[in-house]
Amino acid sequence: MDDTPTHEPATGRRWPGFVYGDGVEPDYRFTFANERTYLAWIRTALALLAAGVALDVVELDLPGAAQEATALALVALGAVGSVLAWVRWALAERAMRRRAPLPSFAASAVLALALVAVAVVAAVAVLRAS
Repeated sequence: MDDTPTHEPATGRRWPGFVYGDGVEPDYRFTFANERTYLAWIRTALALLAAGVALDVVELDLPGAAQEATALALVALGAVGSVLAWVRWALAERAMRRRAPLPSFAASAVLALALVAVAVVAAVAVLRAS
């Protein structure tokens, strides 16, 4: 018996339709790898949210506005990161189903630059407070 998987067109009504409604089922290994990447993005977004909440709750010797702004920026980056995680997952899944090249994702670079900006603001606030 042949163990070669068959890649037949996706059937049924799976959500989201713009991802699953086109192309053929990819190899499960690639789908699982895409999901692991999605979960890594979600973990990072959750860590950013937790850091923002922790920074807001803890009393530090930082100027109030700098601490609040940094906390808010971390929470916002966490929220944006979770949305970008889903968008990246959907684009990669759709590309695999269409047998197309995986899309580049410049939003991750923008998110990284925003996080560097938050780190610089936090570092300046810490240096001024000491």
